[in-house]
Amino acid sequence: MDKKQVAEILEEMGTLFELKGENPFKCRAFHNASRVVEALTEDLNTLVQTGGIRKVKGIGEHLAELITELATSGKAKEYDKLKSSLPAGLLEMVRIQGLGPKRVKILYDKLKIKSIAELKKACEQHKLAKLEGFGEKTEENILKGIELLSKTSDKHLYPKAKESAEKILETIQNLKEVKRSEIAGSLRRRKEVIGDIDIVVSAEQKHRKKIFDAFTSHKEVQDIIARGETKSSVVLKSGINCDLRIVEDNEFPFALNYFTGSKEHNVEMRSLANKFGWTLNEYDLAIIEGKGKKKPKAPPKCKDEADIYKALGLTYVPPEMRENMGEIEASAKKAIPTLLELKDLHGTFHCHTTYSDGSNSLQEMAAAAQKMGWEYLGIADHSKIAAYAGGLSPEKVKKQHKEIDKLNGTFKGFRIFKGSEVDILPDGSLDFPDKVLEWFDYVVVSIHSKFKMTEAEATKRIIKAIKNKYVTILGHPTGRLLLQRDGYPVNMTDVINAASDYGKSIEINSHPFRLDIDWRLVKYAKDKGVRICINPDAHNTDGLKDVQYGVGIARKGWLEAKNVVNAWTTKDVEKFFKAVRS
Repeated sequence: MDKKQVAEILEEMGTLFELKGENPFKCRAFHNASRVVEALTEDLNTLVQTGGIRKVKGIGEHLAELITELATSGKAKEYDKLKSSLPAGLLEMVRIQGLGPKRVKILYDKLKIKSIAELKKACEQHKLAKLEGFGEKTEENILKGIELLSKTSDKHLYPKAKESAEKILETIQNLKEVKRSEIAGSLRRRKEVIGDIDIVVSAEQKHRKKIFDAFTSHKEVQDIIARGETKSSVVLKSGINCDLRIVEDNEFPFALNYFTGSKEHNVEMRSLANKFGWTLNEYDLAIIEGKGKKKPKAPPKCKDEADIYKALGLTYVPPEMRENMGEIEASAKKAIPTLLELKDLHGTFHCHTTYSDGSNSLQEMAAAAQKMGWEYLGIADHSKIAAYAGGLSPEKVKKQHKEIDKLNGTFKGFRIFKGSEVDILPDGSLDFPDKVLEWFDYVVVSIHSKFKMTEAEATKRIIKAIKNKYVTILGHPTGRLLLQRDGYPVNMTDVINAASDYGKSIEINSHPFRLDIDWRLVKYAKDKGVRICINPDAHNTDGLKDVQYGVGIARKGWLEAKNVVNAWTTKDVEKFFKAVRS
């Protein structure tokens, strides 16, 4: 097991102990150990092999033995015993919005509810209303949470689907019988939420059995749904359905294009092909027989996707843009933008350290950023009101700034920018007064409380905040958590207009649970001249890598390097930060 898998199991064990009513210190120790393992800058397997895991702060002897067992064997007796000691449905219930382990334990102890189905029935029969601390409103909220969970049960976050797909693809690509292979579908288009995985392969017919054997017997496969001559379907251990299609090599460009989608993009492509007297499908581009008196000109041979677009008088459309948002028209005018790439980024700005709720120190975060080849890193720990996240008092800010100054004095070709993630209070004012805000190089403002506002209230609240001269970036604008909760109701068109008017930036929060601002709004922000920051909201060194997901959203929103603040040089970033305040 890698450190991510070990961290997930430790976190789950902490939750299971909470469900059992174990000592809070024990539960907290497992949750803390999960964060410690996730934040390790050294290789976990090396630490286990050398015994160094026992020297890591926050990892006692018992936890060290458990981590060693998990890392070396992929399982642990204590974990298996703990899981079997409680109904499996309790962990599922914890996933319901508004229900934590403590509440689930009460429901299990008092009403013997041990599954989501039983919980739904109990709410409908108003059995929870009789329990202390619950009530009718709680029942309503739980039922809404169950409905949301059911709607998203077959949906998966992009990184989870990407990781699963790449493991399968790597095996397929290593088969000498495979000529070409690629991930298709919404995953290739880098949608934030994925339904299933599509993989397209080209190979000779005589080799299909061997390829399907390798696919269906892959270690990541849990169940085989169907197996045919051209397509096989499986369920992966990650819970995601995966389809593998095998076509002839001359069909590969068409199959890849068709199964990449989107459906709306495909419709536009087929409509355009029809104007040439051709039919376009997943197999080829061909003449429509019997159409008109004059036989259409034969379509050219297409060796790859670019040839398909060229045949239709278009320039190549990157997969991320294939959402029927004007990309066909732009392609016809040769106006497809040169989309941002991960390598274009020179740093990022929304990151946390041990000064607030981060797991790594300033020095560790800076070292990780330098290792990624960046020129700068912006640190934006929480402001004082975020006590739950170790929010910084003005005195603590001064201490952090002294440390940053000291570190900056040791760097060559690298800089830490002084920032803060400042809470937007319910009335739109900020958690720090202007006399403190002026200490920072830049300020990220975000909402972390009072989500149940009307759209007008939330919009007014945010716009008032970004009018402050010291505010630089609006953080996670809608507060959404993908597959967990909807964002608060806010008129993002008005917010984007205000950001444009006042010269402020809006972030694409790259954390996989957020990916907020939504890509559908990014293009509008670009059109309004709003500068975008791609920020990982990193709470540990590994979290810095989440910018890759933000780049995917930026590409879906048609962004170029010139539109993204952290694709600029240090000097240009400095100018921008100062210009915002002028």
